[in-house]
Amino acid sequence: MDRKIMLTSREQVEHLKDKGVRFELYSEEEAQQYLRNNNNFFKLASYRKNYEKYHGGVNKNKYIDLDFDYLRDLATIDMKLRYTMVQMSLDIEHYSKLEILRNIEDNLEDGYTICEDFTNSLKDDDERERFENEIARNKYSDYCKDLFEKYTDSFPVWVMLEMIPFGRMVEFYGFCADRYNSKDMRNKYYLLKTCRKLRNASAHSSCVLNDLHLNTITYNPSRFVSNDIKEKSALSSQQIRKRMSNARLEQIATLLYTHNFIVSSDGVHKKTVKLLTELKERINKNVSYYDSNDLVKRSLEFLLICVDIWF
Repeated sequence: MDRKIMLTSREQVEHLKDKGVRFELYSEEEAQQYLRNNNNFFKLASYRKNYEKYHGGVNKNKYIDLDFDYLRDLATIDMKLRYTMVQMSLDIEHYSKLEILRNIEDNLEDGYTICEDFTNSLKDDDERERFENEIARNKYSDYCKDLFEKYTDSFPVWVMLEMIPFGRMVEFYGFCADRYNSKDMRNKYYLLKTCRKLRNASAHSSCVLNDLHLNTITYNPSRFVSNDIKEKSALSSQQIRKRMSNARLEQIATLLYTHNFIVSSDGVHKKTVKLLTELKERINKNVSYYDSNDLVKRSLEFLLICVDIWF
């Protein structure tokens, strides 16, 4: 593979101009400073995926109706979205752990046996080693090392839940669903698996809205989420299927639905409404930018509909 040369901010602007990107709403000088101080070229340029190119003529392979400020706007919306999704994921994680503990209490468990059984359920040696390493990392944590040292011989579930990462907690949630033969928990488990994907992407500051094309999903969307959207909105089944065929939009919709489904606190719900209202306002700030791009326009409309029906 040929190595690409690192471009200066000036060269990055020239490269975008060569690709047909305009600088009418945001000057070339402003763009240079933005690329130096606010966002890197690699991230910003990734939002070009949502724009079509001319297939022929003098503008062949150049983007159709794309101004630099459109990319900047999408990047800002995406940042706001990621911050909101991380906060909502933390809420989902907290209330999922509470549900686990309630079930353990209701089933008169001692809190230790279930941890041993979960460890033994990891049949693959490599997987068990990964789990043990996840626990062992807490030995060096400024926040959990006291817990690790106190319970190092045998961890009760309320301690283990403080030490394991979100993905492992979701796996443990599924284990509990099977242990207690709970259809409700089993349904939530599949929602949590989808939420984990968006949570991890958002927490690692990966771009979310840089690929809104249809048919990117590799699994079946939750019928609970799709049915609820259909019941509570004016969207047709075909419109819902189209948007839910995009992996990123499906994950956003699922996380919004799951938060509304799992989080029981009125106070947390009100706090989330405030965050989502700010996100909606930011999306609508320059919404006219996307009048000529049906892909972005319909995707953002779908996102706003999902926010409205659940919050």
